[in-house]
Amino acid sequence: MFMYLSIIGGFVILTIGAEALVRGASQIALKLGLTPLIIGLTIVAFGTSAPELAVSVKSAIAGNSGIALGNVIGSNIANIGLILGITALIRPIKIESQMVRRDIPIMIAASLLFWTLLFDGGLSFMDGCILTALLITYLSFSYFTAEKSQAQQEDQSQNQFLSIVFIIVGISMLVGGGILFVDGAVAMASSFGISEVIIGLTIVAIGTSMPELVTSIVAALKGQSDIAIGNVIGSNLFNILGILGVTALIHPIISNEISSIDWIVMIALAVILLPFAYTGLRLGRREGGILVASYLGYISYLVINA
Repeated sequence: MFMYLSIIGGFVILTIGAEALVRGASQIALKLGLTPLIIGLTIVAFGTSAPELAVSVKSAIAGNSGIALGNVIGSNIANIGLILGITALIRPIKIESQMVRRDIPIMIAASLLFWTLLFDGGLSFMDGCILTALLITYLSFSYFTAEKSQAQQEDQSQNQFLSIVFIIVGISMLVGGGILFVDGAVAMASSFGISEVIIGLTIVAIGTSMPELVTSIVAALKGQSDIAIGNVIGSNLFNILGILGVTALIHPIISNEISSIDWIVMIALAVILLPFAYTGLRLGRREGGILVASYLGYISYLVINA
């Protein structure tokens, strides 16, 4: 009974937290003169990636590298295949040219770097330093090259402190709801005897990606397409550069339990997103359907070969 209550309660908390985070982040974007895209790539992406950080660090310290790595790889696959796919099916997503020129290619490069660093069987402390340094470089570059929003002076009556409170409360609820959801899902999966790696690639990955899913859908329905897709691309970058970087700094990660098909699917979805986004600078329902179908095919493969 507890596992089911955890899953349901976690989802409810995630929904409320996503609403608060999107509302606060949108107002902060106006106040700082930053575009919603930059806010989506940074503040929102970091907030929705917080559950992945908590789960990966906790798993690595406990010696469960399969869950730590599977969580990140599975989350990145779910972010593109499931989350962007479902969001585009609900409401087509408009895409800024900057996303096609810079951010998606950087995500692809980070995925390839991640794969390369694991050739020696895991992520060491030095690998963690490299990944973390690259994240700091990316965030700094994004901030200093960001276009300023023309709407920055339009809403001076909004209480900036209240916007910050919304962001803090939203992130806190996303972390709490995400962990609650994951704990319930892992307990349910373990009761059926599912392996650690499969749990990490599926149940944990989907659970820790729930903040991205709810946040992207809420943002898209509010007409904040930049936050919707920026959240996903930024989250994938945070997962690789930040979460695995920080986790490797705390404890080495072993990768011998991850199969080549998982890498291929993660990189393939990142690569296929580029032409999808480039065509008309939007993700329509057709592209969304292809992404969701690809994700369901991958999950079916995992279940059949478990």
